Amino acid sequence: METIILDGKALAKTIKAELREEVERIKGNAGKIPHLCAVLVGDNPASRSYVRNKVRSCEECGFKSTLIEKSTQITQPQLLKIIDDLNRDEDIDGFIVQLPLPAHIDEETITLAIDPKKDVDGFHPVNFGRMALGLPAYLPATPNGILEILKRYNIETSGKNCVVIGRSNIVGKPMNILLGRKGYPGNCTVTLTHSRTQNIKEEILRADIIIAAIGRANFITSDMVKDGAVIIDVGINRVDDVTASRGYRLKGDVDYDNVLAKASHITPVPGGVGPMTVASLLINTLKASKNEIYD
Repeated sequence: METIILDGKALAKTIKAELREEVERIKGNAGKIPHLCAVLVGDNPASRSYVRNKVRSCEECGFKSTLIEKSTQITQPQLLKIIDDLNRDEDIDGFIVQLPLPAHIDEETITLAIDPKKDVDGFHPVNFGRMALGLPAYLPATPNGILEILKRYNIETSGKNCVVIGRSNIVGKPMNILLGRKGYPGNCTVTLTHSRTQNIKEEILRADIIIAAIGRANFITSDMVKDGAVIIDVGINRVDDVTASRGYRLKGDVDYDNVLAKASHITPVPGGVGPMTVASLLINTLKASKNEIYD
């Protein structure tokens, strides 16, 4: 059995080309060009890299983009004022507030302040609830990116046992809902596991599809994976490595080198789910500009 590498980087490039074609059609019809805004608080290197990637991706697709940068000294009321202004700005179709935020700012308060119609990250409870009920919603970017990988590689999901490792609101819980719903990708029998799950190895061994999002480098080892499993590795963990130019390497939650031969399909880290998360954010922004979710 030859393992198929699920190349998220190449797939994201294809999606961006499709989005650019759509933007060109919109321009030709004198329509509204999608406009995404990102709010970055502080100078977290990872956050800055993520936001820079999002802005660059907007340019590649022909979207308008705005970056608002503020220092860690910003107060919560000041940040809420920025969000209110963005909610009211008719030219901004969607915006994100990059997490994490400084400790003195309550992330839940910030998330709740975002207009669900502009919540292209899909984090607002209104969008989460609509997703859970099967109503039109902005799907969280990473889970939506995983669905796109499954669809575009024609991976069968109906009737399959899917084990999700990790119960975060950003990945684990949404994947549990989305892969259990009717339709494709979906119709899975989904088991949601986490750090407190007993006999987690036995649970994972039953999986036809593994979604690893627990945030522990090389947590999933070869003896936890049955032959032919589809593996989606969401983990991005920094592991010290003195031989690397940056002093570290990025590792997934899956022991890739040792699991590779057992998998039918697998995402690499980096270059798997990460690029698809950004592509999904752009898909949501286009939907927002066309009022596809909310009239």
